[in-house]
Amino acid sequence: MAEVIHVVLVRWRGDADAGARESVRAGVRGLRTAVPGVLAIEEGPSVSPEGLEQGNDYGFVVTFRDAAARDAYLPHPVHLEVAEAIGRTADRVTVFDIAAG
Repeated sequence: MAEVIHVVLVRWRGDADAGARESVRAGVRGLRTAVPGVLAIEEGPSVSPEGLEQGNDYGFVVTFRDAAARDAYLPHPVHLEVAEAIGRTADRVTVFDIAAG
């Protein structure tokens, strides 16, 4: 089975302070150990010199063992907590999944 790459891009709300943003980032980093089937997580602000972020301020990439692991992640309580925190701090969220290999 192919790994699944889960890409999430976030544009923070104007009133999302640094503490709220860091809380989301910590939650995202915690998904690695909390959710079975997560192989890796990378997260942070864009460092691209291209300037094509389309207003997104933050992104993270989750690599899942396979589609079944991604599907189990979606209703996982820790993922739902992180998603709710993102919802409270973001103007826009874009999610894009890619089957690797």
